[in-house]
Amino acid sequence: MARVVTRPTVVITRRLPDEVEAAVAERYDVRFNRTDVALTAEQMAQVLRTTDIVLCTVTDKLRAELFDARVQTKLLANFGVGVNHIDRDAARRAGVAITNTPDVLTDDTADIALALILMSMRRLGEGERHLRSGAWSGWRPTHLMGRSPHGKTLGIIGYGRIGRAVARQAASALGMHIVYYAPRDVVIDDPATAGPALAERVDSIETLLARADVVSLHCPSTPETRHLINAERLALMGPTSYLVNTARGDIVDEYALTAALREGVIAGAGLDVYEWEPTVVAELRDMERVVLLPHMGSGTIETRTAMGLRALANIDAFVAGERPPDLVEF
Repeated sequence: MARVVTRPTVVITRRLPDEVEAAVAERYDVRFNRTDVALTAEQMAQVLRTTDIVLCTVTDKLRAELFDARVQTKLLANFGVGVNHIDRDAARRAGVAITNTPDVLTDDTADIALALILMSMRRLGEGERHLRSGAWSGWRPTHLMGRSPHGKTLGIIGYGRIGRAVARQAASALGMHIVYYAPRDVVIDDPATAGPALAERVDSIETLLARADVVSLHCPSTPETRHLINAERLALMGPTSYLVNTARGDIVDEYALTAALREGVIAGAGLDVYEWEPTVVAELRDMERVVLLPHMGSGTIETRTAMGLRALANIDAFVAGERPPDLVEF
């Protein structure tokens, strides 16, 4: 009797671009979450106990208690770069490998950071809401005056690929001066990903905050970076300065930011990520001085498809017994 060979089972926890879902289905026994609603802890526990591979996303909260003795899953192929939603120590103890999808979302995320700089400084969101409300009575010289980014200083915290891409765009397109803070020497393996030649590295976050007209966050979410931007550090920024966050929400103390905006400690902010996604502090939602986007950083058809295919490449390598190209080191 011929032996029946079964294909590894893969659960895709959220809807992905059609091209990606079709490609995964060609290779594996796939279960889809057609509701496209984030799985509950109970549902995720069941998935981990019955599935070989999970293609997960940032909305999947993979806490330590889920990695019990009944876990069958051997690979979490994360759709995205950040893996702070996964308890990596618990996954390691359970024998679960983790991969991510670096590099492919660099330019799109940098575009959103640049858009938030422009939207917050030039009050573009406020202006659009004003027009749509029917309140606009016509042009006048002092109406909705913002601030020009040209010649201003952009401070970048975290100088990886995305941070450097923002620096290049801001310097070339907006004529901004670049200062950056990185806790370690930046390794650049491709000259095309370098920052602008005149970018200046500063010795501390405090120095950067005091010098920058705009601060853009591009560091990973770790226990060390949680609330990296807090009330004390916001106070180092000036009343004409702006904060932009396209990294991870918990890097910013959202209540401290709300207070800083309310009290005029800083001029404005542009956010694409939030501390308690998808919940946003109610007062922050009502403020005109902050631009709020629903985590759109990598949200183009091209990039989301590339991310999915990169996750699939990691799955293919793992199943073949090879080292996945984007294995996350513990």
